[in-house]
Amino acid sequence: MNAPFAFSVEPVAAAFAIREACLAELRAFKPGNVSFASGGHGMQAQDFVVSADAISGVIAAPASGVGERILRAIKATRAIVSFNTNLGIVLLCAPLVHAAIQHSPQRSLEVRLQGVLEALDVRDAELAYQAIRTAEPGGLGRVEAHDVAEPPGITLLQAMREARQRDRIAAQYATNYHDVLKTGVPLARHLAQRWGPSEWVTVGVYVAFLARFADSHIARRHGNEVAHGVMLEAMELEQVLNATAEPGQARPRLEDFDRRLKSKGVNPGSSADLTVATLAVILLDDSLEKASRAPAPEVPASESART
Repeated sequence: MNAPFAFSVEPVAAAFAIREACLAELRAFKPGNVSFASGGHGMQAQDFVVSADAISGVIAAPASGVGERILRAIKATRAIVSFNTNLGIVLLCAPLVHAAIQHSPQRSLEVRLQGVLEALDVRDAELAYQAIRTAEPGGLGRVEAHDVAEPPGITLLQAMREARQRDRIAAQYATNYHDVLKTGVPLARHLAQRWGPSEWVTVGVYVAFLARFADSHIARRHGNEVAHGVMLEAMELEQVLNATAEPGQARPRLEDFDRRLKSKGVNPGSSADLTVATLAVILLDDSLEKASRAPAPEVPASESART
């Protein structure tokens, strides 16, 4: 009996997917966050462009595990920028890339991802902790158990499960990327059909994340009350976007929200990271679909007879 055809996304295609997801997110006007149209928080869009260039190749290069991909990407970033531009993006995208480029007969990126997350070990945690310390994210603080300043005694998945209540990125690991796969991706595909492929699809996904969850980056920096207030305003903004066939009509309201958030130093970074992950899933999923349709490699007759 012939073995199932195992296929994967080529590293160059995975690297392209991550870079394009990062750039697509920058093209969208995201209130409170950096975009090509609006810098903020001491950063400009170009800082994120060079960061995307830095991580795309190394995150998709051959690696022993997810932790190695995370650490390589953060080191590459810090070699060119002196502050944290993409820790959340790297943490979210490394498992996605690892799942997509491994050879497997499984078509579903979601199923592949589950296997990758369940296989995370203590070494992955050690390397990820090192990456987090290197990135120096603001407002991280200290926790009593499994703090990133200490050597981990648990796997990376266990560490993320411990942190899921206080960090939306960690919650993705703990739930097999439920927010990204069950909210972000279906919404992006729906909005693309409704509005056509454009930066407004990305805006809609970003606002949806901001409206559904109190952004954990805001909560760390400014407290839960501020994060909840931003969420409530995003809920109103989402209603405005949902009610229009021409999303550009909402631009003045987006710009006003953007000015007010940035005047207070409030940056919905976690929502932006989830948006990048959503775009990355769509691009990687498309690449997996193409790979699954490619002809299976021919097996020599002598080997075929042994299977």
